Amino acid sequence: MSNDPSTVIPAVKAMQEDWAVVAPLMGGTKAMRLAGETYLPKWPKEDAGAYKDRLNLSTLLPAYSETVQNMTGRVFAEPIVLNDDVPEDIAKYTQNIDRQGNNLQVWAQSLFSNGLSHGLCHVLVDYPSTVDKDGKPTIVTKADEKDAGVRPYAVMVRPQQVLGWKAESRNGEQVLSQFRYMEAVEENDPENEFCAKVVQQVRVLEPGNWRTYRQVGGKDGKTWQLHEKGATTLNQIPLATYYTKRTGFMTATPPLLELAHLNIKHWQSQSDQDNILHVARVPMLMVSGIDDASEITVGSSAATTLPTGGDMKFVEHTGKAIDAGRTSLQDLVDDMRMAGAKLLSKDKQATKTAAQANEEASQEMSPLETMAGQLEDTLDQVLQFFALWTKQAEGGHVEVNGNFDTDYAPEVSLPFLMNMKNAGNLSDETLFNEAKRRNVLSDELTWEAEKQRIADQGPTLGTL
Repeated sequence: MSNDPSTVIPAVKAMQEDWAVVAPLMGGTKAMRLAGETYLPKWPKEDAGAYKDRLNLSTLLPAYSETVQNMTGRVFAEPIVLNDDVPEDIAKYTQNIDRQGNNLQVWAQSLFSNGLSHGLCHVLVDYPSTVDKDGKPTIVTKADEKDAGVRPYAVMVRPQQVLGWKAESRNGEQVLSQFRYMEAVEENDPENEFCAKVVQQVRVLEPGNWRTYRQVGGKDGKTWQLHEKGATTLNQIPLATYYTKRTGFMTATPPLLELAHLNIKHWQSQSDQDNILHVARVPMLMVSGIDDASEITVGSSAATTLPTGGDMKFVEHTGKAIDAGRTSLQDLVDDMRMAGAKLLSKDKQATKTAAQANEEASQEMSPLETMAGQLEDTLDQVLQFFALWTKQAEGGHVEVNGNFDTDYAPEVSLPFLMNMKNAGNLSDETLFNEAKRRNVLSDELTWEAEKQRIADQGPTLGTL
């Protein structure tokens, strides 16, 4: 149909090409196997059965998903802090920010993780309907609102749900005039009181109003028809968008996309390596000097006679290809580690948050630290929408205090520090303090006490 609310605009289609790469990697081995030949091509002349066996034996090294998880952990190394300018009622809302039992700390981690993996993620600050089916208000006073438990809440709109948008220039600023996304609504099944059914619908948001559309029709064809509509008290769409690598208005690309391509290459190479190992571990029997029609019995309890000049032996793989494959996989792992670590590399960042803009003209920041600052801005915007719904002037601000040290990972940095210590370029006390800083040693330990314990235990084996 020409007026289809489920139409996907070209800007979203362009981003979907990148999301198709990262989505199965975030889903793990099961999702990569479901992707089939998209990311594990079938070999020439490989039959369907052999390919299916090879696919089902392939396993994914979760470099992409674990990098997203680890970087998320760094950003949320410390709890999010609500500043003193956050109104008391809004601060209370953050204890269950989405009305699904998630507090701001837990909910924001999911927001950041989706934004880092896909490049952006959206937040709709919604408010329950306060009118009945006849359009009469059910909430009149603040007391009614409090008694009914009606209040604003955050809805995370993942990038894969977005269908399109419209924008217009307002006072020199580009603002949304329409936003459409697909959502799943769970409803009771009228045919079974013990089951629920999930209905897909398109939600259309515009300043001051909203609509939902659902498909109707039978086998001959389905069409989208208006299901519900309503009005809001806001003259804008209460949507905040979190970007990690913005490319334009409402568009972005995954900042770890190159890591994703390396991870897929590793998936393919690991499958090849597993296959060649399977072949190499099974020696092949080679027989020469006899007719093809001869019958040969092979086994520990059987003897075989061969004609003069005949020969029988097992032929095994030399292993050179296996070593080459192992080296290639190790190189890929190193490349992926470097690609993920680039988020922690310090760089001169001209783009800063509003709070940072009041400080220095430029500042050394890692990309991950910049993303944390952008997350602060998004959360501030979410709180401001909470304030607009509750008719307050200011929603307040938050602080995201993460750990952005490049040398924090103990498995990477401690061997280097140990080598410095053994070479005489680092003191025992400094090595001890650096191990504590990386949470390898308990915070309760002190160098003075530990030094005394070392002296009390005497020389270690091999130092006499």
